[in-house]
Amino acid sequence: MIRKLPSGKYRLYSKKKDPKTGKRKNLGTFNSRAAAEKHERAVQYFKRH
Repeated sequence: MIRKLPSGKYRLYSKKKDPKTGKRKNLGTFNSRAAAEKHERAVQYFKRH
């Protein structure tokens, strides 16, 4: 899940909320949406391999 921050950067969040905090985990902050999408694909790959 990618959200745009007020600073203009993009942050990748986990799809599920963390049961401990009730918030989504921050999986990295990127300068462009394309970079965030690329990292999201890498995360999905490693979840299954």
